Amino acid sequence: MGNQADPSNGGIARNSSIDEKLAKQKAIDDWLPITSSRNAKWWYSAFHNVTAMVGAGVLGLPYAMSELGWGPGVVVMVLSWIITLYTLWQMVEMHEMVPGKRFDRYHELGQYAFGEKLGLYIVVPQQLIVEVGVCIVYMVTGGKSLKKFHDTVCSTCKQIKLTYFIMIFSSVHFVLSHLPNFNSISGVSLAAAVMSLSYSTIAWGASVSKGVQPNVQYGYAAKSTAGTVFNFFGALGEVAFAYAGHNVVLEIQATIPSTPEKPSKGPMWRGVIVAYIVVALCYFPVAFIGYWMFGNSVKDNILISLEKPAWLIAMANMFVVVHVIGSYQIYAIPVFDMMETALVKKLHFQPSRILRFVVRNVYVALTMFVAITFPFFGGLLSFFGGFAFAPTTYFLPCIMWLAIYKPRKFGLSWWTNWTYKFYS
Repeated sequence: MGNQADPSNGGIARNSSIDEKLAKQKAIDDWLPITSSRNAKWWYSAFHNVTAMVGAGVLGLPYAMSELGWGPGVVVMVLSWIITLYTLWQMVEMHEMVPGKRFDRYHELGQYAFGEKLGLYIVVPQQLIVEVGVCIVYMVTGGKSLKKFHDTVCSTCKQIKLTYFIMIFSSVHFVLSHLPNFNSISGVSLAAAVMSLSYSTIAWGASVSKGVQPNVQYGYAAKSTAGTVFNFFGALGEVAFAYAGHNVVLEIQATIPSTPEKPSKGPMWRGVIVAYIVVALCYFPVAFIGYWMFGNSVKDNILISLEKPAWLIAMANMFVVVHVIGSYQIYAIPVFDMMETALVKKLHFQPSRILRFVVRNVYVALTMFVAITFPFFGGLLSFFGGFAFAPTTYFLPCIMWLAIYKPRKFGLSWWTNWTYKFYS
């Protein structure tokens, strides 16, 4: 009789092949920035979320109030805080809705809700617009704040173009961008969170000190109905920009350890509550007091409206610089993760320091170039806010919740999500 192959050998070979693929996948996950470290504490999520949310947007809120007016402005600000806290809770809950699986990235949750391809098409373009857009805006903000600092402390010095200050600001990111993951930038993020509370307090405190300006006007500044409507919708975009932290919340939660007994949503939610208390302490006083003092003459960055005391305004602008350094990194890391994932998993590049060095330097250089080319702070806020921030923050979590959980029709959850989606 002829020799027969042992069927067990084929099974062993298949198992060996599967083990090799799993080992390779684990090695890649251990290298990628989102999944490489899962030992964060709950307070990491607190200051990461503060850094992600309280940024350049808070300085534009008095200007947004001037375009909305007292009544609509207060309603939009308060409802936005409530709705975004609810949608953030939804995302924290959905992170581990499937036993044994974690949705570490926003697009992974989108794929589970809408399907592999459709989920990518819906989430990834919007998420990239938000994250890349924020990085560009923060390049501009950092450069403008550095220029304001320079002009304030040395008013007799020769004027330097904004372009050079943006380049100075970006030079920091050519270094910090090579920190591998969220946990490695926790110190930067903590400093940024402290700075956000500090400069927000200076902004409204200095406004109170300055007092209500003579002949202050609270009506709409636009001379035509079309202009008023256009400014109104632009202001909605600026408010949406101020609540952009949802785009990185799953990626932040991915860094927190999780077990069936102690899932990550517990410490993550604790950090979110602390972050949202800080958000309220920053947003509402700056928005309402800034508008109260300056009316519709307030600038799109309230620190520009404040000129004295010079030392305090200079210090506030440096606080802004430190904060947007941390914020840039918070929003850049998920982009780095997408780029490095595509290169390693799709194009089969080997994970290496050289690959990371090239990818991240190219990204920083591109955001710097666009910031230098389009240094329009207020316009960028309203454009990005209206185009992508509102969907990813206000109603996309509600849609995914309805698609995945399928709550009872006309029940409380059903009505809540449809109401928030309609408002958004």
